[in-house]
Amino acid sequence: MIKRIFAGLLLIIPVILVVSSLGATNSSIQQLNQSILALENHTSDYPAAAVPSWLDTGSNAWMLTAATFVGLQSVPGVALYYAGLSKKKYSINSAMMVFYAFAAVLIIWMIAGYNFGFGKPLFEINGYGILGSPTPAWQGIYEASQTVYGPGNTPLNIPTSTYIFFQFVFAAITPVLLAGGVLERMNFKAWMVFVPLWSLLVYSPVAYWLFAGGWLNQLGAVDFSGGYVIHVDAGVGALAAALAVGPRMASERKLEAHSLPLILAGAGLIWLGWDGFNGGDPGGSTIDAAIAVLNTNIATAMSAITWMLMDMKFFGKPSLVGATSGAITGLVAITPAAGYVNGFYSILIGIATGSIPWLALYKLEPKLRVDDSLGVFSTHGIAGIVGGILTGVFADPNVTKYVDPVLVGALYGNVAQIGIQALGALVVFVYDFAVTYGLLKAIGLFIPLRAPPEVLAQGDYAIHGEVAYAEAMAGGESKVTPAKEESKEEEKE
Repeated sequence: MIKRIFAGLLLIIPVILVVSSLGATNSSIQQLNQSILALENHTSDYPAAAVPSWLDTGSNAWMLTAATFVGLQSVPGVALYYAGLSKKKYSINSAMMVFYAFAAVLIIWMIAGYNFGFGKPLFEINGYGILGSPTPAWQGIYEASQTVYGPGNTPLNIPTSTYIFFQFVFAAITPVLLAGGVLERMNFKAWMVFVPLWSLLVYSPVAYWLFAGGWLNQLGAVDFSGGYVIHVDAGVGALAAALAVGPRMASERKLEAHSLPLILAGAGLIWLGWDGFNGGDPGGSTIDAAIAVLNTNIATAMSAITWMLMDMKFFGKPSLVGATSGAITGLVAITPAAGYVNGFYSILIGIATGSIPWLALYKLEPKLRVDDSLGVFSTHGIAGIVGGILTGVFADPNVTKYVDPVLVGALYGNVAQIGIQALGALVVFVYDFAVTYGLLKAIGLFIPLRAPPEVLAQGDYAIHGEVAYAEAMAGGESKVTPAKEESKEEEKE
């Protein structure tokens, strides 16, 4: 018996030694492969944990850069643009509304907004993702992990922290743009309460539906980089907010841009910052990222020229304000299509968005009798819808194969895509308008939505205790109309 056991051990021991040596060999091979990869990526000086095998350092570098470009669109881009478009006595307030929104959204984004818009499903109906889980996104182990988002558990080869920041700057610019609808009269304290709540209740759910793979995505609706999620949200939100807050003082209901240099500087930052806006949406350094950047600039240039031609046709001369407005509508309309269409279709989108939003701003909005200060509904809401619908027309399989091979537009046989895109626009429009208007009315029960006439008559100094220009303190615009007279004029209306 003992001899048999001894003989068995003699047979087993060599097998164990062979297996263990193979395991050691495999482990050595894996370590060698990681070392070679680290040398190729010039990351050999970092701890191994800092550059895991799933991380693409090139994509991560581009996504961090793209996110910074998008952030610069808000601060200082839109801040300068809105300050220049505002009356002199409101320039500080206009910039402050932008600056505050950018900061406030980051905090609510980390507390609940990111995971509400991109996290694991909280609520599903028959497998359709409705809402994410509104949980904090600040745990170190979570921020260091590979990006996996949405109801489909979509992976990217970048850290979650990079994706959180990239999606934050999109979330931030949305209420930043919305502010243009209520400039020159909204109570700043009400704005401070409104922004984080609106970001959580409006932006995050719509992002889940169209960015993270939620139910509208599952039905086939697409929005490459935010034509619906950002610009229809901002434009329709501006319309609802303007209606809820009420109009400007009777004597101030015209656009009186006080600084064309500020407008040009802001518009330039917005235009070039948009390369990160659309170029970052593929999630890395891909062929589609390059196509999206090129298409973005083509459509923007065409739209700016088209808007200038519309101004020349109807007003007799082109203007800088008009040219920058056209550039922005081009940026907005190409956003849902940038990575799905070719350069020729980008030109056609530019022509459409340089003309249709122009007609909406000058022909439609006056009939609505809503005081949308900077025409955000037309330049963002209408332009976003135009771009989204045209995505359903022009989506080119020669381009979509790099990012979404299933997507095909009407010109390539999938006419139904137009209807799906229209459905997406309708859902975002109705949801956004209802929640924005209801939220502001609820806030108005506790905080006045509109600054009092005596504060508006003075402007920045009464609101913030500072002014952009010395003459505003000495008199100038701050004495346009006494507060009591303004109140009487509004009562008559």
